[in-house]
Amino acid sequence: MDNLSNDTITARWNALKLNEQGLISAIVTNHENNTVLMMAWMNSEAFRLTLETKKVTFYSRSRNKIWVKGEESGNEQELVEIRVDCDKDVLLLRVNNVGPACHTGSQTCFDEDLIWSAV
Repeated sequence: MDNLSNDTITARWNALKLNEQGLISAIVTNHENNTVLMMAWMNSEAFRLTLETKKVTFYSRSRNKIWVKGEESGNEQELVEIRVDCDKDVLLLRVNNVGPACHTGSQTCFDEDLIWSAV
């Protein structure tokens, strides 16, 4: 798929249902094995930068700034595709992941505390 025009990116962003802070949650999965890697937030700038550069970019609520995944750690995420859920309030990003996804050094942010499992 070719790069999207600025107008198309803006239109796609405007079609989303954002929270009160103007953010949308983004769930990130490994495109090769569908492992859920992490969840983070995007604002319009992060959304646009992700689509323009294909480097996954988020908005940090705690630091109140844009951050490109891996810019400090080297653990980058290259965009493969973005999908939106049926309610248009969650994004699903499929990525090529380089290194651990979690800031703790784990491959995924979801391997720390198991609450319940049937297996």
